[in-house]
Amino acid sequence: MRILFVSNPPRTVYKYMFTIAWALRTAGHEVRFASQPEFVDEVLQAGLTAVPVGHSRDMHKVAARTRGVEAERAGIPAPYDVYEEPEKATWEHMVASMANEGIEWHKYGNFPIISGLVEFARFWEPDLVVWDPLSFAGAIAAKACGAAHARLLFGVDVFGKVRQQFVQLRDEQPADQRRDPLAEWMGAYARKYGFAFTEDMFTGDFTLDQFPLSWQDEADLEYVRTQYIAYNGASVVPKWLQTPPEKPRIAITMGNSAVEVYRGYNVPLTDLLDSVADLDVEVVATVAASQQPLLGKVPGNARIVDFAPMHALAPTCSVVVHHAGAATMGTTARHPVPQLALPYHYDQPTLGKMLEKQGAGLSIHVSEVTGESFRAAIDRLLTEQVFKDRAVALRDEIFALPTPNQAVPRIEELVVKHRAR
Repeated sequence: MRILFVSNPPRTVYKYMFTIAWALRTAGHEVRFASQPEFVDEVLQAGLTAVPVGHSRDMHKVAARTRGVEAERAGIPAPYDVYEEPEKATWEHMVASMANEGIEWHKYGNFPIISGLVEFARFWEPDLVVWDPLSFAGAIAAKACGAAHARLLFGVDVFGKVRQQFVQLRDEQPADQRRDPLAEWMGAYARKYGFAFTEDMFTGDFTLDQFPLSWQDEADLEYVRTQYIAYNGASVVPKWLQTPPEKPRIAITMGNSAVEVYRGYNVPLTDLLDSVADLDVEVVATVAASQQPLLGKVPGNARIVDFAPMHALAPTCSVVVHHAGAATMGTTARHPVPQLALPYHYDQPTLGKMLEKQGAGLSIHVSEVTGESFRAAIDRLLTEQVFKDRAVALRDEIFALPTPNQAVPRIEELVVKHRAR
């Protein structure tokens, strides 16, 4: 088969897609990865074949100028905020936010590449187009060239759940009031490229999900679930990480987006380090070089580095502290290690709650974390056996899923099924 991957949001999302792309490539299929020209190097670094389409635009920078950095950073933006704030799930709020924030948000990430992507898809004629939930351009291109298409999730299926919630509310309205702004926007592209709008343009023919069911809130859709396999880009295992730690190791990492996309970390890193300074442990904190001078005096039991590959660091740890990014959680869970989530952005608060409910860790929202609450959580994770036991159970749940390579036959079956329609 010919398989075209499409992604156009920040760099962090690409990394969720590469291992699936390689599984399909090593199964003998021809794989291309399309995105705006700015991200060609990311694709090449992963050893895949890049197809630059359209022109480059930083979706987050445009959105931050429109809504402000903190509004863009905190929680899930409208219209998808109803996922975490169900009291907002009224017809009035949802239809208005879909017509305004929703269309504007999706325009930022899709308009720059739609035309070029459709042109390439019609030339190359892929059998399957795989796109992340923000890149509706992938669905448009798939429909324009007659390919099957699938979403590949990078966390909780917020988009699938909210879309189905909106459709239910829409269908409850009087016939003359059933507006669907996003469908109208997508429908205009459908007419332009000679096909009719269908609901799968929002949700794919099927959905690829790399995380365990205990971390997911499924919509009424067809899912293919696989294990998450970490991809950290070009990485070097440093000398200090090539031997076992002499003391229990606590890793602290708050994600690349905090610095690359926003204005820096929004957790009191100095307070957190100070709160565990008297523990007989080794603390490894990954802190961007630009932010390290802000830490002040670092406790003697702390090692500050700008980067360490998480799949190499996590297995050496007794506790991993993170921002509840799905990739960091998924990498840590494979080993297995108790986790402390300090969430704030997008679906991180939801993932933190799911982690805590499953029992393999604890979660403290960034707005509530202090040195005292952090220390108390670390003490529990280091001393209470139940967290280690639940981490083992989580690891076993993940390992019971097919690897990306083992999931390829199911993906092939679904492509045949949907292309035969």
